[in-house]
Formats: sequence, structure tokens, C-alpha cells
Amino acid sequence: MRNFKVVVLSVCMLLGVVFGLTALTTHAAEQVQVKSETDIAGDLGILQGEGSGLTPEYLGKSTTRYQAAIMYLRLKGLEAEALAYRGTDNFKDVSLVYKEGQAVLGYLKAHPELGWQGTGGDLFDPTAGITAQAYYKVLLEALGYKQGADFEFAQVLDYAGQKGLSKIASAQHVVNMNIATATIEALQATLKDGGKSLATLLSEKGIVAADKLNVLTYTSLQLKKNEALGSYLSDSKGMTLYYFTKDAADVNSCVDTCLTKWPIYYSDKLIVPAGFNSADFGAFVRADGKKQLTYKGWPLYYFAGDLAAGDALGDAVGKIWYVIKPSAGIALGTKADLGNFFTDTNGLALYYYDKDTKGVSNCSGKCLEKWPLFYADHVAALTGVNQADFGTIVRADGKKQTTYKGFPLYYWVDDKKMGDTLGQNVGNVWFVIDPVKFSGTKAVNSSVKTSKSDVLGTYLVDSNGMALYLFTKDKGDVNACVGSCLVNWPIYYDEHLTVSSDLNASDFGVFTRSDGKMQNTYKGWPLYYWIKDTNPGETTGQNVGKVWFVLDPLKTESR
Repeated sequence: MRNFKVVVLSVCMLLGVVFGLTALTTHAAEQVQVKSETDIAGDLGILQGEGSGLTPEYLGKSTTRYQAAIMYLRLKGLEAEALAYRGTDNFKDVSLVYKEGQAVLGYLKAHPELGWQGTGGDLFDPTAGITAQAYYKVLLEALGYKQGADFEFAQVLDYAGQKGLSKIASAQHVVNMNIATATIEALQATLKDGGKSLATLLSEKGIVAADKLNVLTYTSLQLKKNEALGSYLSDSKGMTLYYFTKDAADVNSCVDTCLTKWPIYYSDKLIVPAGFNSADFGAFVRADGKKQLTYKGWPLYYFAGDLAAGDALGDAVGKIWYVIKPSAGIALGTKADLGNFFTDTNGLALYYYDKDTKGVSNCSGKCLEKWPLFYADHVAALTGVNQADFGTIVRADGKKQTTYKGFPLYYWVDDKKMGDTLGQNVGNVWFVIDPVKFSGTKAVNSSVKTSKSDVLGTYLVDSNGMALYLFTKDKGDVNACVGSCLVNWPIYYDEHLTVSSDLNASDFGVFTRSDGKMQNTYKGWPLYYWIKDTNPGETTGQNVGKVWFVLDPLKTESR
């Protein structure tokens, strides 16, 4: 992104897909200017990316020693000189970088006073990753401080913190996104000799455009982290920000004395942490005429009980106030008639299907057109909700679906905006989920039951949704799978076998294998697992060697 991201929230937008807020029809939208740290680093030319620029793929890559060296030279105004260097003496491992980069390494070797003399043995190790400590050393030296004079390497993080550089100090694995964050910190910091910022110095040297520096005066949001909460959002001073679950139904739910305890947060010019989508931030004018900032449609608040930076005493208060976890994947809404219920991070309600059993989705085909599956690659549970209760199944069509307490989660096609719960009680089998009250569906979780997919149709699974298979060679001898075969295809046996209502119990049996082990059968076929199926819904054993197949109850003939 090379231009300011101006988020102008019209009333129509607020009522639609982007933010889905339901109570704004009579209130003016508010214009805010939002820029992420990666946007700023890109606009200023400080972080340049590869090929396609600052893509998510690039930002997620580990930062190397060579990249750190380039950033040092760029921030010192020496990059052009280094790229033009034509000396022949170089490090032994110079071939690990591209041609222009080889000139840079030669320049660093020729200028030992810059402090980039490699890792020993005449090696630079350019592709090795760096630590937060190493990068903050780079930034301190860009600000005019010297290792050995102003600080020692072992004290880099503490010394950097004293100079206002600390945002990535806890990063265990430094990636390019972290570099954007730390570099923006440094650009805003004052040089050792005082009087001006690093950004101002670079503009005077022509490294960055002076007319682009105004963005660095914007209010910053921070991503804080602690062991109990994980990552959460705070203001520029480290004061925690919250969302109110009742705002899912009406963004003006907090009024009067509520606002005394939960003051609103607002800024019309905002820098958000690297990796955030600036379009996720907006603002609106409340019914009382005050302006309030939103994140993914949720109005943002402080908690009056938080007295110092890092306090998060408002989290889970009344089970309706929570910190903002940007990577949570899930949130909580509240309505008077439903109580608390799970939503995605944009406030769209999530549902369970009462005909599903643990680990098994019985919604496929046209059902999924009305009830699209919900999947988040990461879920950070709210305080009071067990993280272990979230999981993932891999459906037979290969798609992943998030589960809660083993039961798949869905959207309802007619829910269009934040707070909609039009899918509640549809057909008397679809319901929102109160995480405290939900314990499972009414469907019986039998030892063997059926699952469905558009590709395979109906097939047998165990109580946890793991696919069961038959071995065609068993038609002649039920002990055809022995030795290493059984390592890859473990036998299925349940002494107290029960089957779902759509199956005939008389089709199931048991026999004693030649090795003395017991094994269940279906229509005479011994039942097996496949070792490479690791999640409910996976059917990677289908047609392996053209002799292993899932069992469709209607198509499986008796052995």
C-alpha cells in the first residue's frame, strides 16, 4: 500500500458487510485515517520487500543477517554507496547472496568500523536468522549509539527499552513484520545527539521524503502480550482496550454509568501494528454525539479499573467485557433473549447442528450452501473458555472446519451483519452456542456412525469421526492384512459396539484374528483405520493401492 488508507465509513457500509453495525442508521459515520506500520515502512521506502513488495508471504519470512545489514546501511544513509562498491576482497560465503548483495558484503568487509565483520573464519553467514537483540543493536547504532561505549551487547534490550525501543523485544523468532514494527519505533526516536528524530535526519539526507513524515505523528496502537492473555490490543501508552459483547446487538449498549466505568476510545489518525489490516478500523458517532473507534465493527473501550500500562483487569468482567485479541479467530456476542453466543471476529454468529455427532459433520452438499462451514486457522480462547475445547476436523472434501467441544461450527446464510442470529432454532436443529451451557448435541455418539461428503457420499467412521476402511484382499482371507500391513492399517475393535440409528446393528460382527486379536466387521468385512488419517474427516486412505476403501453402507456388499 503506497497511499494513505482513508477509511470513510458511510452509513450504508456500516450496515453492510464491512462492519455490520446495527444501530447506526441515525448517526453520522466518522472519517479516520489509518495506517499500519508495514504500510508506513513501505511508503517511506525503508522496507522494500521482494518482487511483489511487502506481501504477507514476505512479511512472514525470517529476517536474515544480510537483511539486517542492509537495514543498517539504509538507516545510516550508506546503502547506495555499498551497492556501488567494486572491491574484490569479500567473505568466503558471499555466493549465498545475489550479485548486488555481494557488493554490499564486500563494502562491509572493507569498512570494519561499521561493525559487520562476520561470524568468524572469514564468513558472514548472510542467510542466518537474527534475534530481536541483534536488530535493536542495529537500530541503536542507527541512532548514533555505539556498542562498547554506550552499551554492551548483553544489555542491548534493556538499553533499547530506555530509548523507547521495545515492541519486538519478546519476539522469539524475528520475521520481516517485526522489522517493520521496530524500524518505525526507531524512526520516531530521538538521535543520541538530541534535537531531531531519525526520520528527520533521513529526510534531510534525502533517504525518505519529508512530505511523508507527518504520519509518524499519528496516535499508535500497540500489540501487548502476557502469559495469561496472549496478544491483545492497547493504546500508545500501553493501556488495554476492550470490546463489549452486548454491542453485537446495539453499538450504543454502553451508556451513562457504564461509560463511567468503560470510557470510550477514539482517534481520527491512527498507526496500527504491523500485520493489521487498516480497513478493519473505523469510527462512528454514538447516540450521545461522541465519536468512538471500532475494530472489526466492535466499539473500543478502556476500563476505569486499569491504572497502569499493562493492566488488563477488565478482561472477562461480567463475562461481557474482553480484551481485543486480533488473532483470536472467535469472539462473543450477547443478546437479551439468547445470552452469550459465539461469533467470528466480525461479530457474525456461529451455530451448531443438532444432528452432528462429536467429530462428524452431517451437513454436506446443499446443506452447506445454507450453512457455510466456519474455519479459523488459529483460535485464542476468551478468558473462561477452555482453549482445548477448540479443534479442527478435515472434511472428506478436504476442507477444514473448526469445532467446539468436538462439534463443527457453521454460519447461517441469511445472517448478513454483526449481531444477526436469524439461524437460531431453524428446523429445531440449528442453534447458537453459549460456551458455558453447551455440552454437545442430542445425537447419540455411537461407536460406529456415518459421515458424509460430496466426493465419497456416506461412509463409516468411529465415535471420534475417524474413517474406517475395508481391505479388498480380505474377501478371500480375513487375515490378509498382517505384519507391516497392520502397522499402516490398525484394526478397529470395540468390545461394546453401538451403532447410529441409520445403521443396522445386525450388519456388524466380530471375529478372532489368527494372531489372537479381536476385530469388528461390517457385512463380514474386517474394519481398519489408516495411519495417515490424523484428524476426523480425513479419508486419505481411500483407494490406496486400489485395495483400500471407505465403506458406504448402501454400496458395501456382504463379504
